[in-house]
Amino acid sequence: MLVRKLSECEEFIAGDNTILRELLHPDKQPLALRYSLAHATLPVGKTSTLHSLTTSEVYYIISGKGEMHINEETQIVESGDAVYIPPNAKQFIHNCGNEPLIFVCMVDPAWRKEDETVYE
Repeated sequence: MLVRKLSECEEFIAGDNTILRELLHPDKQPLALRYSLAHATLPVGKTSTLHSLTTSEVYYIISGKGEMHINEETQIVESGDAVYIPPNAKQFIHNCGNEPLIFVCMVDPAWRKEDETVYE
């Protein structure tokens, strides 16, 4: 049985400028997974960098409130919301609430640096 504790996962700044902790990734644990799973935090007032992935992605909002931008669409998201981000969609999220925006990111197939484009 593999159990990953969030507190034991190394925190780093992702390419989109969110604070990330990678929970599960098939290249880092001996798991038969197609996807990767990470925990993200975006401080109050901050915005992730515009980026796209060649893979699909799902955000599940744990706490906070954000303004999600996918291509030309914008929608407010909050605790309990799941957001599907299709492959090659340009996306970013802005924390428009008064507490850190915390969400889980699932990427399928698993995230790889070469699958991501960051627009600056």
